[in-house]
Amino acid sequence: MKKIILILLLSFPLLTTAQTAEEKGLEIVSKAIEADRGFGSSSVDLRMVLKNKNGQLSERTLSNKTLELDEDGDKSMIVFTSPKDIKGTSTLTFTHKQGADDQWLFLPSIKRTKRISSSNKSGPFVGSEFAYEDLSSVELEKNTYKFLKEEGDLLYVEQDPVDPKSGYKKRIAVYNQAKDYRLESIEFYDRKGALLKTLTYTEYKRYKDKFWRASKFEMVNHQSKKETFLFFNNYNFEVNLKGEDFTEMALRRAAN
Repeated sequence: MKKIILILLLSFPLLTTAQTAEEKGLEIVSKAIEADRGFGSSSVDLRMVLKNKNGQLSERTLSNKTLELDEDGDKSMIVFTSPKDIKGTSTLTFTHKQGADDQWLFLPSIKRTKRISSSNKSGPFVGSEFAYEDLSSVELEKNTYKFLKEEGDLLYVEQDPVDPKSGYKKRIAVYNQAKDYRLESIEFYDRKGALLKTLTYTEYKRYKDKFWRASKFEMVNHQSKKETFLFFNNYNFEVNLKGEDFTEMALRRAAN
């Protein structure tokens, strides 16, 4: 009888400390965010390729710069450099850990800066298969989490947006625990719960012996049959950006 009681006592702590799917999902995403912390600021050049449902291609070039912030979400700016009809169009994003993000769009044709409302952030970013809300940095507070399954080194986590105005009901993100929990892919589900699109990250490179960056993004819209590819070149982690580089005035200057 004493042996039975001892076994029960020894096994009880294991039962009480077992992780729930929600706790494990939160832990995985926390590790992914922590693994990428500390880059400070960066800039990169991109080539965007749009593919319509008939297979026709069009190209754009753009630049992106990012400022990492610990007290709140990151700040980022995207500026299109070609072709002529879109050159100078630029976007400024302030991600927030709590509440709606702030975003502005500068249109050089009318020389005006337009604030993007929360209700429009699920709309397409400059005709691509990325939405404006996809431009925000990954912040832990933006979602609730649920671990789904493990396949080898890959961990599948459901992410349900907290923002009721999000264009997504959920995302299913795949993390590679053998590679510092870097993202391998994300499935996006629309508000009705149907699969909308899939983003795949490939051709990874590691910078400064820590920061993994994919050189290629492929976003496939399963409903529209359109695709957007992003190719990244010339990452610079020594650019030393400041808060004054991410203002509405800086947005207008960057477009010139």
